[in-house]
Amino acid sequence: MGKSRVYDAVESEYDRLLALARDIWEQPELGLEEEHAAYRLRTTLAEAGFEVERGVGGMPTAFVGSYGTGDPTIGILGEYDALPELSQTVSTCREPVEVGAPGHGCGHNLFGVAGVGAALALKDALDRGEIEGTIRFYGTPAEETIVGKVYMARAGVFDDLDAALTWHPCDVTGPQRTSSLAVDSVKYSFEGTPAHAAQSPTAGRSALDAVQLMNTGVEYLREHIPDKARIHYTISEGGGAPNVVPAEATAWYFVRAPTRPQVDRLSQRVQQIAEGAALMTDTTVTRNYITGAYELLTNDTLADLLWETFEELGPIDYSAADREFAAELHDTIDEATLDARLKDLPVDAARAVEGESLYSTPLERTDDAPLMLGSTDVSDVSWITPTAQFRAASWPVGTRPHTWQAVAASGGFGRKSAPYAAKVLAGTAYDLFTDPERLEAAWTEFENATGDRSYESPLPDDAEPPFGVGFSP
Repeated sequence: MGKSRVYDAVESEYDRLLALARDIWEQPELGLEEEHAAYRLRTTLAEAGFEVERGVGGMPTAFVGSYGTGDPTIGILGEYDALPELSQTVSTCREPVEVGAPGHGCGHNLFGVAGVGAALALKDALDRGEIEGTIRFYGTPAEETIVGKVYMARAGVFDDLDAALTWHPCDVTGPQRTSSLAVDSVKYSFEGTPAHAAQSPTAGRSALDAVQLMNTGVEYLREHIPDKARIHYTISEGGGAPNVVPAEATAWYFVRAPTRPQVDRLSQRVQQIAEGAALMTDTTVTRNYITGAYELLTNDTLADLLWETFEELGPIDYSAADREFAAELHDTIDEATLDARLKDLPVDAARAVEGESLYSTPLERTDDAPLMLGSTDVSDVSWITPTAQFRAASWPVGTRPHTWQAVAASGGFGRKSAPYAAKVLAGTAYDLFTDPERLEAAWTEFENATGDRSYESPLPDDAEPPFGVGFSP
């Protein structure tokens, strides 16, 4: 009875949630610049009686909304940042609203809205006396740059949580049971001596030479890195006119590996290569640590609880018109991408979605491999408290995030995944509030998985949120 009332509470906000998702989609903002989205979400909570703390972790667009008192304290994570140069109308052809402008290519306009919808429904259950404890919504900015939750974790805002729940738009629906890569994001800035490249080259000390030598050294390092580790870089500053020896140059590195200790060791070797490049070129190097994250620590106890909620809810209720639009959008995805997506899925899941353009029926397993070859700042929360994440079909089958097709779907029919995700979050949280044995089991699994490892922020003590650094490649 109680959970059905929670679902009904979300349903009563259905049109409001769709409108909020559309509003945030229409005003896409990059990480740490999400003033409109953060304002809309936090004021929605404040107007409902939540106590809202702003500016968490030194980030103006980060906030925490709390309601209730005592234990357990269940957290719901929400994101709302957009991606650069992905502006797109709700259409089935590439058609920017504004060329070069951002767009919600990861569906984060849906992400935070669903979390707020769930928090509001749980607030009603607290008011009715059906559950006891505290519900928290965490407004986490700049996920795309792997920043928000990492700086919030360093501020300690997740430390008293009994569990955390989150989700992500996708092309399938179901619990996520995979880990991810830990990561460091670091800029190496070299400083040399400028000179006329033709008249007085001997007077110059090229910072660009240092960057190139560093990159060459890292290429030789690749032979000696762990399986599944990844190192990639860009030259974000390489000098100006060719006839001037570059006095300043910068390489931006992502160092990834399956575990945080592996990243720490690899980053140390990359640092030594940078220092060697500076020595070879008679330049100096400065290391600017932008952000870093742990690997995701999955919790099968919570994932199983999510699955039980999925079984209660069934598929997302997309209309015939939604499916027709999705089919047209699906036709724009190339065959190689579709084939690669099917290979990513477990065999049973691949069989279920093959030939479908929109598949919203929940799948118990949506991951064929134990490791997702990407990184997320949800990982840092997962090392502080038991955490579970799920996916909900917001896009046509085969749609990859960070694409114009994802933007089009997230502003159109995909908005219906937000109320659905809100029900999954609220229903699963309701079970955690009312079934202490499941919560205890989640903690037992968490403690067994962490063992003697405890969370220590990867951020240096003097690290500050990277305003103006730009988007991570």
